[in-house]
Amino acid sequence: MSVDVLLGLQWGDEGKGKIVDVLTNDYDIIARFQGGPNAGHTLEFDGIKHVLHTIPSGIFRENAINIVGNGVVIDPIIFKKEIDALNKMNIDLVSKLLISKKAHLILPTHKILDASSEKAKGKSKIGSTLKGIGPTYMDKTGRNGLRVGDISSADFKDSYDKLVEKHSRLLNNDFMDFNLSELEKKWFEGIETLKTFQHIDSEHYLFQAQKNGKKILAEGAQGTLLDIDFGSYPFVTSSNTISAGACTGLGIAPNKINDVFGIFKAYCTRVGSGPFPTELFDEVGEFIGKVGNEFGATTGRKRRCGWIDLPALKYAIAINGVTKLMMMKADVLSNLKSIKVCTHYEYNGELIDYLPFDASEDTITPVFKEIPAWTEDLTGLSSLSDAPKALHNYIDFLENELETPIVIVSVGPDRTQTLNR
Repeated sequence: MSVDVLLGLQWGDEGKGKIVDVLTNDYDIIARFQGGPNAGHTLEFDGIKHVLHTIPSGIFRENAINIVGNGVVIDPIIFKKEIDALNKMNIDLVSKLLISKKAHLILPTHKILDASSEKAKGKSKIGSTLKGIGPTYMDKTGRNGLRVGDISSADFKDSYDKLVEKHSRLLNNDFMDFNLSELEKKWFEGIETLKTFQHIDSEHYLFQAQKNGKKILAEGAQGTLLDIDFGSYPFVTSSNTISAGACTGLGIAPNKINDVFGIFKAYCTRVGSGPFPTELFDEVGEFIGKVGNEFGATTGRKRRCGWIDLPALKYAIAINGVTKLMMMKADVLSNLKSIKVCTHYEYNGELIDYLPFDASEDTITPVFKEIPAWTEDLTGLSSLSDAPKALHNYIDFLENELETPIVIVSVGPDRTQTLNR
């Protein structure tokens, strides 16, 4: 059986968690393949809002097995907080949540290194979430990291102390305003929580699941334009957020990937620093941010808002091999006078429709097409057949430009506000 991949096509926060939750009934296994607690996947149903950082978004569905893959980095402190919150909902977590032995652990000193590095950059800071993600991946590639499978080793504490000693030297024993001993206490409590779950050779588990005909959905975090290789470097995350990351982050063979679901907002947002060609600095941007509740699920930071960017979307679709598109937050654009779509960039005196190497406000100028908006409230729609013509025209225009079918349109945060097309 093949594997489907679901990921974001912009700078994250596209609404992946909601769509995974909606699709889960079609899958036996949901497997997260990269990133760490810098992700914030928001799900809303039965009037309750849930935010997941490490645990896959299928955890609320009764029959789905959820796997944290080898490409994920885990902070035991944050993991324990998530588990404690989920335990209040009487979910059978131990049988439903499996963790790869090869997933790397975020140490308290990784967070301190992250904060120290960001502080040293000054005005050139990249907007890190300060969760220790980057330093953890650096230790992974530097072959110094600790993994979930190491927890059961007799010399685990010695390995931990050795890595902390290395970090202390890098910090010149300056732990800034962090209380290391308090962080370590919470960290080892989190390790005890991790021990209560089944640690698996996840690549072998998924290989066997495919042989047995199980349906698998690989869940990505962040967004394509934050990919370490193909994003707006250096203002990116530290992992491969694209569909190829599902291969390295889960051990899935490339020829086993079937559908690639690309999630995008009907407009654009970005958290933190970095280029954003279509960013709005006026009352329209403020309106979108307010109506769309554009604040980071992980950091609480206000998101920058702007018009949809087709050159960037085409780039993301091509890199990921997207087969089906899903448009989120169409309801947020209600009551605007008109909608603008960036169709091209002016770049070095040329008109282009792709994302160049040095894309920034200094090198590219967005070229917009204005499209009629709609005034109707979309949040109560139960079918797209009842949607205003202007919305249909907007969807048709995007689909034609992107040359990829838009199969789902979201008109609100609840799982029921998801319309098939």
